[in-house]
Amino acid sequence: MRIAKSYEYAATVHAVFAVTADQAFQDAKMVATGAISHTATVTASGERVFVMTERVLASQGLPDFVKTFVGESITIVEHQDWGPAGADGSRIASIDMHVRGAPVTLRGTISLIPTATGTLEDVDTELKAHIPLLGGKIEQAASVPIERAIDIEAATRDDFLRG
Repeated sequence: MRIAKSYEYAATVHAVFAVTADQAFQDAKMVATGAISHTATVTASGERVFVMTERVLASQGLPDFVKTFVGESITIVEHQDWGPAGADGSRIASIDMHVRGAPVTLRGTISLIPTATGTLEDVDTELKAHIPLLGGKIEQAASVPIERAIDIEAATRDDFLRG
């Protein structure tokens, strides 16, 4: 199942990326998405930046058939690998997210693209539940909280940009 979202920020790509690569922002987005507990690390290697997060979320609100796979809480592990800035300042990251202990993954890209008024963020991912017969139902159920979390992250980023 494809999950694609776009957001506009009234700030340069450099400013948007600086927030994305900020430890305080990563911690804030974990709290904003309702994490019971979390860890977040931001590391740089040359011109690459790696963001690794792990958050524990309550599974309440998920359908019962999903809870049988994940229990009372779910642990989501996310890796973002941001490449160097392009000639126009744009940035692209690969994203790899999975639910610990469940065959559910989200993979794709995040792009920060300069515009005349600021920055366009494009999130383009593919959600897969590798479970015979139930995969499609699990993807449908998981897509709602995933899309909500992506929206919350964008709103939190915008709050950081506004100061």
